[in-house]
Amino acid sequence: MEEISNQNKALILLQDGTIFFGKALGVKGTAYGELCFNTGMTGYQEIFTDPSYYGQLMVTTNSHIGNYGVNEQEVESESPKIAGLICKKFNLKFSRPNADDSLQSFFIKHNIVAISDVDTRALVSYIRDNGAMNAVISTNTNEIDKLKKNLKNLPSMKGLELASKVSTKKPYYFGDFDSKFRIAALDLGIKKNILRNLSKRGAYIKVFPFNTSFKKMSEWEPDGYFISNGPGDPEPLKHAIQTAKDILKTKIPLFGICLGHQIIALANGISTYKMHNGHRGINHPVINLNTGKGEISSQNHGFAINREETESNPNVEITHVHLNDNTIAGIKIKNNNCFSVQYHPEASPGPHDSNYLFDQFIEMLNTNK
Repeated sequence: MEEISNQNKALILLQDGTIFFGKALGVKGTAYGELCFNTGMTGYQEIFTDPSYYGQLMVTTNSHIGNYGVNEQEVESESPKIAGLICKKFNLKFSRPNADDSLQSFFIKHNIVAISDVDTRALVSYIRDNGAMNAVISTNTNEIDKLKKNLKNLPSMKGLELASKVSTKKPYYFGDFDSKFRIAALDLGIKKNILRNLSKRGAYIKVFPFNTSFKKMSEWEPDGYFISNGPGDPEPLKHAIQTAKDILKTKIPLFGICLGHQIIALANGISTYKMHNGHRGINHPVINLNTGKGEISSQNHGFAINREETESNPNVEITHVHLNDNTIAGIKIKNNNCFSVQYHPEASPGPHDSNYLFDQFIEMLNTNK
């Protein structure tokens, strides 16, 4: 791909034929994906490198992106996972002293197509009304018919298995070998800050590929198991669902976040569904039904678990609920050492209201040891 100036024109073409125009950023080219938006006011680098966003065109609602550059310590994976960026105002220069480089250079390094000077308020309003949909961003503004044809062949996120695209190819370790606890983590697209949060609480983690069996994970003799966040539809992940079922039979502590939460629900016979728009931002209100306390949470998901099936399942207790739309935000498996949440307690970026969930998991390991 070729570096370009932001004076070049670019466009966004939605699957229903709607077109928005703007200025090109990053590299020259074309990027396809599901169009979604994030309402976070900060943390764009963490968002762009979050594996859960693999295959998605990200619209940022904050008006300024790139103003504080990038720092190599603030990544959630080794490279950007978004398919492309759409924003209002993009800062080619940055003002933060400890930044390593500009966001523009970061995008060029990783061959990311981006577009600025877009009416993002109008775009977000449009997809809020019409739902998340596939789209394409391109600097090839004179090839609209070709882009439309290619866009028609892009598969829907519903039914799409993407964890295999971002999961580790072979097991690796994280943390201090001499830590008190050993946790086996199933990597469906794990964020680095989840590993940091477990490690600093006294855990040594072995991270396994997305399709690893329970038998293989259990050979390490861990004190607990973790199923991570990740992209795509949870239902095609049959291996992960079976692994969760097998872990649950042992009653060894199990914690799941986001996609991991959905996998645990599926392992208990609760179906999932694709949401109209999903939840993506760092200001989502959640209530903890056990404590009665509200939490401001970081969220990033386009699928959710079925509420009616959860309520009618005798083995499952609802622990957290999203206050905006009453969707299930957390569950606990009764008579078992298992719980999960639909949001991100590691909150990178985001508030730290939900950090206690890591403490809760560690306490569960301590009690069960």
